Amino acid sequence: MAATALLSLSACQQPPEYDYLSGETMGTSYHISYKLPEGADESAIQAAIDSRLQDINDSMSTYQDDSTISKFNKLAKNQPIIIDADFDHVLAISRQVYEQSGGAFDPTVMPLIDTWGFGSTMTVERLQSPPTPAEIAQAKALVDFESVIQDDNTIYKTKNGVGLDFSAVAKGYGVDVIADVLRDDYQIRNYMVEIGGEIATSGVNSQQQPWQIAIDAPIEGSTVSERQTITGIRQPINNANKMYLATSGNYRNSVIFDGKHYSHTIDPTTGEPIVGGAPSVTVAADSVALADAWATALTALPYEKALTLAKEHDIAALFVVLADGIKPADIENAKENGIDHWQVVQTSAMQNLRADKKS
Repeated sequence: MAATALLSLSACQQPPEYDYLSGETMGTSYHISYKLPEGADESAIQAAIDSRLQDINDSMSTYQDDSTISKFNKLAKNQPIIIDADFDHVLAISRQVYEQSGGAFDPTVMPLIDTWGFGSTMTVERLQSPPTPAEIAQAKALVDFESVIQDDNTIYKTKNGVGLDFSAVAKGYGVDVIADVLRDDYQIRNYMVEIGGEIATSGVNSQQQPWQIAIDAPIEGSTVSERQTITGIRQPINNANKMYLATSGNYRNSVIFDGKHYSHTIDPTTGEPIVGGAPSVTVAADSVALADAWATALTALPYEKALTLAKEHDIAALFVVLADGIKPADIENAKENGIDHWQVVQTSAMQNLRADKKS
């Protein structure tokens, strides 16, 4: 699933003319900078946002026993459950990226993550004593998105033990929902919305400039307050005047074992942790939910394969990877000698986005 996002916000501290809202959701926090229209009630805006976010949690939170997704996960095969419009939308995006990525994005992957013990952290000890082939095969048998069947507004599974987890797309969808509330309900056109590092921007910032989002170097052990920016993405000036971004990364939960860099992300197609994956992948798409899913899919593949896949599907993707000739074991030595050990690689679609051409 998606790792902690690596985007830092270049416009966190806003002058008085822009308002700022924040709150808790989905096990993380949201932050909103926006230009408040005259006569608008800020408390009503926040209440509307919190209400919609609660709708999403009630639908898709695996931490709520009474959420729709939790109820579905407990059902036996062939037992249908009614889903709401939010669930339906996220399920459709998940199906799209699952199919286009060849299964690299799979919301039924949790049994493998649990088997490897990589729910939140990655340890060398687990790699020294990994699950047996039989244990991996048993978990992999429950990674089966094809067994989740939709019939209009109901879904059911054809195999016992299969469950869904939308944590790799729900935060992105939450950003989209907040943006919808601001734009459609309150006619707010200038804003930046962020949940856990997934971001939507529209219009201009408080300096009347297009929003700019900084992307961190994937430095192990770095924190929100101690980070190094490696590049940035400026909202393009075009007819849409919007930008939807998501970043997935492995560097905060990865280890070097036997000279190889292992990620806590599991490749659903192999049942094994990713080796040689890009430490950081940022994707721009038509929605933050879609960007979120694609960033996860590209992180769940070896880098070269991920880059090829992104090019094939014309995905606007930016990879932060080790510079040519630098191996994981060389990172510390490179830093001590002042060698730039990171490089940015981007697809043509991302290059065109960052070219900032007016249309």
